[in-house]
Amino acid sequence: MLHSGLYLVTPDWPDSDALVAAVAALLPSRPALVQYRNKLADDALKREQALRLLAVCRAADVPLIVNDDLALALEIGADGAHLGRDDGDPAAARRALGPDRILGVSCYDEWPRAVAGAAAGVDYLAFGAIYPSPTKPAAARAPLDLLTRAKREFGLPVAAIGGITLDNARPLIDAGASLLAVISDVFSAPDPAARAAAYAGLFDRPHQESSV
Repeated sequence: MLHSGLYLVTPDWPDSDALVAAVAALLPSRPALVQYRNKLADDALKREQALRLLAVCRAADVPLIVNDDLALALEIGADGAHLGRDDGDPAAARRALGPDRILGVSCYDEWPRAVAGAAAGVDYLAFGAIYPSPTKPAAARAPLDLLTRAKREFGLPVAAIGGITLDNARPLIDAGASLLAVISDVFSAPDPAARAAAYAGLFDRPHQESSV
C-alpha cells in the first residue's frame, strides 16, 4: 500500500557516492517513494547506482522505484518501476512485475493515458508538468483539475510532478495529489534533509493524512 507524501526523485549525478549519501540522508524523513532516475548514466552506472540505492532504501523500509527501465527494475529486484510514454506497455509491465510490486505511469496532460494506466492495473498515476520545471522546461503543462478528476474517477493515488516547491505544493494536495514528485527543490536546497522533512509535514494535517 502506498502512503501519501514526498515522492523523492534522484538527480542526474554521475558521482555514485554523493548520490547514495544524499539519498540516505533524506530517508529519515520517510518519503513515500524514492525513484531512481538518471538520464545521463550509461547502463553500467545505472545498475551500480540503482543497486546501491536499493540497499539503503531497503534498510530504511522505503520503496525504490526505477524510472524508465523495467528490465533494470526486474534485474535488481527493485520495489517497482515507473514508465513514461516510450517505456513499454503498462499492462505487460504489470504482468512482469506481478501484483505486489509498484507500477506507476506518466500521464503528462493526457487523460487517455490515465484511463489506459488504470485499466492496466497501475498503482499510481502521475501528471505534469504542473508548474514550469527546471528538469523539463519544454514539458506540456497539466492543469490541477486533472489531479482532482483522476482521484475521483479511479480512486488511485495521484502524483504531481514538475516545478514543485514548498511554496506551491499546498494547492496540489488540496486538488487531490497524494504524492509530490520533487527533484530540485529538495536536492538543491541549502538543507535537503530539512526540506524533505518540511514536505512530510505538509501531509501531517489530520484532513490530509491517510493511506492511499
